[in-house]
Order: sequence, then structure tokens, then C-alpha cells
Amino acid sequence: MAHNIADLFEHAVDAAPDALALIMGDRRVTLGDLERESNRLAHHLQGAGVQPGDHVAVYSKNSIEYAVSILAICKIRAVNVNVNYRYVEGELDYLFENADVTCLLAERTYAPLVATTFPRHDKLHHVVVMPDSIPGEGPEPDISSFDGVLWDDALAGESDARDFAQRSPDDLYIIYTGGTTGFPKGVMWRQEDFWRVLCGGIDFMTGEPVVEGAQAEQAALPGRMSTFPMTPLMHGAAQASLMMHLFAGHATILEPRFDPARTWELIERENVQMIFFTGDALGRPLIEEYERQAASGAPYDGSSLFAISSSGALFSPAVKERWMSAFPHAIFTDSIGASETGFQGTGIQAAGQIGSDGPIVNLGPHMLVLDDANRPLDVTRDVGMIGRLARGGHVPVGYYKDEVKSAATFVEIDGERYSIPGDMARIETEGRVTMLGRGSNCVNTGGEKVFPEEVEMAIKRHPAVYDCLVVGLPDETYGQAVAAVVELREGEAVELEELREFLRAHLSGYKLPRTLTVVPQIPRNATGKAQYAQAREAALTSLESTV
Repeated sequence: MAHNIADLFEHAVDAAPDALALIMGDRRVTLGDLERESNRLAHHLQGAGVQPGDHVAVYSKNSIEYAVSILAICKIRAVNVNVNYRYVEGELDYLFENADVTCLLAERTYAPLVATTFPRHDKLHHVVVMPDSIPGEGPEPDISSFDGVLWDDALAGESDARDFAQRSPDDLYIIYTGGTTGFPKGVMWRQEDFWRVLCGGIDFMTGEPVVEGAQAEQAALPGRMSTFPMTPLMHGAAQASLMMHLFAGHATILEPRFDPARTWELIERENVQMIFFTGDALGRPLIEEYERQAASGAPYDGSSLFAISSSGALFSPAVKERWMSAFPHAIFTDSIGASETGFQGTGIQAAGQIGSDGPIVNLGPHMLVLDDANRPLDVTRDVGMIGRLARGGHVPVGYYKDEVKSAATFVEIDGERYSIPGDMARIETEGRVTMLGRGSNCVNTGGEKVFPEEVEMAIKRHPAVYDCLVVGLPDETYGQAVAAVVELREGEAVELEELREFLRAHLSGYKLPRTLTVVPQIPRNATGKAQYAQAREAALTSLESTV
């Protein structure tokens, strides 16, 4: 019993080898199928010189091969490294160098970028070219310049036997943060800790640890769920969701590209019970497509849905209310977490009790709210106080090759090590908290703190607004001024004063935006996370052009 990702997967395989594990298009793959293919890839990687502890990067959109790759890497005790498939050449160079990547598993469509970057990285010695997740995306690339091995060729003739060395709970798993500012950082997790806080190794409601093998026992039971996580597997939360469901024998639908109509068709076809998305970025277009089809007289059948979960980005009250109206019998949850903490808390949302400032959640196990001096606040008595969230217990080892940032984020308090990435929260009654956002994005205007997500939720209530971000701009009088960057609905318009007047019913005067910048599209990464640095640049450019 190693509390290791590969071991946990193999427990599920042994318990239910014929259980449906993955669905992608017309492909349906069982746990046993995944086991055999991941074993073949693992043997190929070993034959190519990949050693325990080597860093192996996966550069692909969602696919069955992506899941196989993660499992194969863990089986041979190498270290999985995620790659953002939207990276351009310079960003890839940074990641390959910073992560000390020795082997790369890359989707065929990205071969031209691999060919450009490969010669610059001496440690990178082997590339397996994965099939395109979307067939026919581009012409056949030349892989000869980096001696790439095609996926089918890599697996051909390899053994599917499970004959690997004993593993350890200390084996590493690295998640490079998508981040909202600066360069991505590699968060190093022990695999046991990653399982405990993200993959079902702790009961998320009670905080009780799960015995290894308990998830596999679930896999052998009849009536397993069909789940649909809509975020890319390059994101740590999506990988954790996939692993948690594999360990427990649930089927997971994978799609390489988000398409609202296609999503509803799959929900109907596969009788999906549980969906996961990142706030308004995916939740808004999904519910708008559902409403559009319903208005046409031929509605989608979403009656199988009973659990609808959002995490990782703002799920605004206006959008949430539309979902609850369409699915009054479903359970809605908001979850909070970070690459540096894993799961931090969850809250079941009820119509008429939706928080206006941010998601209201019950804190998860080993969670604290700290004041500015890193002293724990009392969540039963300090109602209304705002502090930083901290997680103890199972926390990461640190940031890869960054001792300074590690020391600042992973701090010892009263003899226990905590992860404190900077998420702010306000203490509510009954031990709950309202998530206010990352403290580094907080706007300090005239000494008053304004949390962007609170203002963003209010702005999104305006009928002309499709999406928005709020940032702070330099101000001679107040230090910083609240600035709104807005994406409007097609054919709509709004002026600053009109927006400010609308917001007075929802926000205090000091929280109202002083400037308004309209952009064609709000900058977000592939997982829906806000890119505040780009939004601030757009607001500054707009301000300078009017001076």
C-alpha cells in the first residue's frame, strides 16, 4: 500500500477491469484497456531511458492518450509535468528549461513548435508524438528534426504486463500553475498528499482520511456515475478530477474543445449525472445555449443531471440563478482551492441564498483564516473579519527550483506547516467563509480594500455586460482607482456613468469603477482563469489614449 497514483489506479483495475472509464467521441475505454495501454507506454519510456524522478511533460488537449500518459509516467516513478497547449515558443522554452524536462509526450499538431524548441534543451532527449485529439487539424508535420516516435510505433511490440518496481508515496507530481500573473511555477506534491487533498483521499465533507482500497471497492459496485469535467487536462484540478473518478470506477467524458451545443448533446446521449466547469467562463455559454434551444421548442434533455459544480473561477449570482431556474432539482456546489493547497472548501448553493460577494463555502479540513500577522482568527467569534486562507495537513513540498517563493508561501505556524498562496476570505456565521479572491489582485483605493470579484459579480448583473474583470490603476489622489474592463453582449452599449448608477444598488460608492474599458474579449486562459495582467494593460492603454 503505497498511497501512490499508479497503485490507486491499479487497485481499481483489479476490482473492476471491465468498468467503463473514458468516453471520447465514439471511443469507449475500460479500466482494463487503460491498464494495458499505459503499461505498454510505460515500458516504451523505460526503454527510451526514462528513469525514476525524471520529468516527463505532456503537451496535448484532452484525449484518452493524455490519461494513458499520466498513468504511464506514474507507473515508472517518473514525474508528470503539465504543459499549457496555448503556449507560444518563448513560453515553451521557459517551461522546458525551468522544469528540466527530459522526455516529452506531444500532440501531433504541436510538432512544429516542438521542432523549433527541441534543439535548445540539452536535457530533452526523447519525444513521443501523440495522435491529434481533433483529427485533420493540420497537415502532416515533419518530426524527423527531433527524432520523434509516433504513438502507435512507440507502443507496438511493448509488453502490457504490470511488472514495475515498487513505488512510494513520496514520488513527486508537479503541477505548473496557470496563474494570473508572472511566470508559471511548478508546485511539487508528494503523490500521497496530492491524492489526499484532490483525488478523494479525504472525505471532503468530514475531513476523515480514506483507507487505500476504499475507492476501488466503489468501482466494483453497480451503477457508477457518468461525469463530464469540461476543463482541460493540462489544468491540475482537471487531472485530479480524472484520477478521483478512475480510482472509484466512474466514467469520464473527455472533449478536446469546448462547444456548448456539443456539450448538451453529450449530456443527453451519455445520461451524464455530474458536470464540472470553471465559473461563468463556461457556465454562461452553456446555460445560454440551453435556453436558446429550449426557446426553439426542441429543448435538450438534461434530466439526468443531478450535480452541477463550479470551481476555479467566478460563478456569478446572475448566471447561477439561471442554472437553478433551469435545473431546480439539481445540487449546485461551489468549491475553492488552488494549485498550492488543493481542496479548501465547498458549499452547497440554494436558490435565494446565493452570496453577492463571492462563493460561500464551508472550510475544508486543516483550514485556517489568518490575520496580517499570520495569527489564526476564530471562525466562530470573528464574524465579518477578513483574512488569508491557509491550509495545513497535506501540503506541497514547495515550488520547483524557487526557494524564495517557497519560503513565502509555505509557512510554519504553531509547529505545523501551512500553504498560504494569498486567497482572501471573510468569516461568516456557522464557520463558513466568503471567498473574496487573490489578495495580490486587491485594489487599495484611499485606504479601502476592494476585492475585484465582488465588483465583477455586480457588473455582470448589467444586461449589456457579457464578461468583465476589475483591476486597480494608479491614482494620484487615492493611490489606486477601480477600473472595469468589460466585454459587451453583441449589439449592446454602456457608458461609465450609466454603469456606475446601476451598480449603486449593489456596491458602496468607493467600490464603483472610475474608468471603463470595453474590449472585444476578456483575457482568460484555457481553463477560464482571469488574466488580470492583460486586463490591466488594456485599461492602462485605454486611459493613456484619452489623456
